[in-house]
Amino acid sequence: MNYRFSDTIDSFKSSAVREILKLTQGKSIISLAGGLPNEQYFPIDAVREAFLRVFEEGKQVLQYGLTEGFTPLRQSIAKHMERKHIHVGVDDMLITTGSQQAIDLLARIYIDPGDVILVERPTYLAAIQIFQSHKARLVSVDGDADGMNLTDLELKIKQYNPKMIYVVPTFSNPAGKSWNLERRQGALDICKRNDVLILEDDPYGELRFGGGEAVPSIFSLDKHPEGCGVVYTSTFSKIVAPALRTGWAIGDAEVIRQMARAKQAADLHSSTMDQQALHQLFEHFDIYSHIDLVRSEYEIRMRQMTDLLSKQNWPGMRWTEPKGGMFIWLELPEYIDTEQLLKLAVEEGVAFVPGIGFFADEPQRNAMRLNFTHTDNVQLVEGFARLDRAIQKVLQPV
Repeated sequence: MNYRFSDTIDSFKSSAVREILKLTQGKSIISLAGGLPNEQYFPIDAVREAFLRVFEEGKQVLQYGLTEGFTPLRQSIAKHMERKHIHVGVDDMLITTGSQQAIDLLARIYIDPGDVILVERPTYLAAIQIFQSHKARLVSVDGDADGMNLTDLELKIKQYNPKMIYVVPTFSNPAGKSWNLERRQGALDICKRNDVLILEDDPYGELRFGGGEAVPSIFSLDKHPEGCGVVYTSTFSKIVAPALRTGWAIGDAEVIRQMARAKQAADLHSSTMDQQALHQLFEHFDIYSHIDLVRSEYEIRMRQMTDLLSKQNWPGMRWTEPKGGMFIWLELPEYIDTEQLLKLAVEEGVAFVPGIGFFADEPQRNAMRLNFTHTDNVQLVEGFARLDRAIQKVLQPV
């Protein structure tokens, strides 16, 4: 058979994380690569009880559901969003199969081939894959630990006339940065003036370290939901469990309606069983005490990793302690190519994600993403010892 694949398939590049996970299968490798929540903190008993309650409702729980999502769950999420000063109704919300589907659905209804999307530098690699599959042109905006450079953002809007910007402003993947309020409000003002839609991806917002008040989401800073210049998406993967594959998108009702039309063509609706179980969790489980537990444990693990980093004698390395999330972004001397370093690291028995895959253009080759949530302290110490052996092989005298 001569298989005649579409031209679109050329835009689907293998995920660096998935390829690295393949390398670790069947081997004694300590992985600092995957963006994995820690199974130790999955609320397995509460999830089991939630599914049992669902089945008590009878056979109809196995029936088809609404494309927009299980209405009681959307109502629960709306109440959850009020804690973030976001006030929406069920018609302003779409349940998706993970928040990654929300990114794809918005791209389907909003992006034509050749349209420009502005992104952070670096940014989430799966979003890059999605946008490239829709033949968008991606342009990076400069930034620092406080968020996008607003001068560069405005300059590139004037230069490229983008249709949308994609941002992860709260504990970003991969850099772990959190935009300050000035950058959030400034980006919103600039984009609204220029009719540029903002896609705000917030999978890590609940994983805030150190207490204190959370920085408002960009969505909450705009008049919403009617006429809002932001589409906001989040997920249960980091606060309950990724296997449930349930996320949500909120925005202007017309945008959500068009995304629902695209979802009908994609998968009709997300798993109604999982949606009903999540609603039961909201009703019968203290999800916020659970989030507090996860947050505190992840902060401990983050500090274990930063303590190990501070003890390394790697000249020229740079990193910033994250204020939340799951990742630390580590930069090494410019002459080190972390793709090549990964091969040596795997030989030593440790894996990380090279930074190159997180750039839409002009990739930085000397950086890596390290995950601190999944590996326990004993393994983390050994993992850093193995990583040090690999790095020592490529360090040049200063």
